[in-house]
Amino acid sequence: MKKKRIVVLSGAGMSAESGISTFRDSNGLWENYPVEDVASIDGFHRNPALVLKFYNARRRDYLGCHPNAGHIGLAEMEREYDMRIVTQNVDDLHEQAGSTSVIHLHGELMKNRSVATDTILYPVDPAQPDLHVGDLAPDGFQLRPFIVWFGEAVPMIEPAIKEVSEADILVVIGTSLNVYPAAGLLNYAPHNCPIYLIDPKPVHSTSRQDIRYIQATATEGVRLLRQALQEADY
Repeated sequence: MKKKRIVVLSGAGMSAESGISTFRDSNGLWENYPVEDVASIDGFHRNPALVLKFYNARRRDYLGCHPNAGHIGLAEMEREYDMRIVTQNVDDLHEQAGSTSVIHLHGELMKNRSVATDTILYPVDPAQPDLHVGDLAPDGFQLRPFIVWFGEAVPMIEPAIKEVSEADILVVIGTSLNVYPAAGLLNYAPHNCPIYLIDPKPVHSTSRQDIRYIQATATEGVRLLRQALQEADY
């Protein structure tokens, strides 16, 4: 019997219990920097040293973080379902937990790229995670984090749309559904596709009215999701 395909759209709340601050927390990742200074392509052009310093700190904070029970629960579900992860997060905790099909919409923190191309990636050495102005890729151009900044295209949005459009079940975890183009992915879910939304705070979507809400953290929410799917005999 063919496994049902579950597509998971995960956001910052997915990794919060792993010790990674969410962008929208009052003491979150921006560290009092305006977003346009440290997470936009224009900001990088204006002050590359500041942007590299900001992401160096993000990498140092990330080292030592581990998948939480929510990540692990989704990975375990591959035994029963055809699991596909589409994440807005730049961490690799889904992969560390064992998920084998992960699309990163916004890039990956532990990889670098040349400013000249985003098709060749260089893994970050955890022992030397920092980047500085003057650090060059093999093509001779400045290295930068493999992050999709504001003002840049999201190259993986089309593969993500394809995954969502072929979902039997769609699960949204830990995202406010306010950041586009990712928030628009719900519009591509088939009309008969059950949608579950897991978040500890109330989240309301205007694009679909048939969402089944699980008001819980990612770790508790994934446990409740697995229970709900078993009860629904999916």
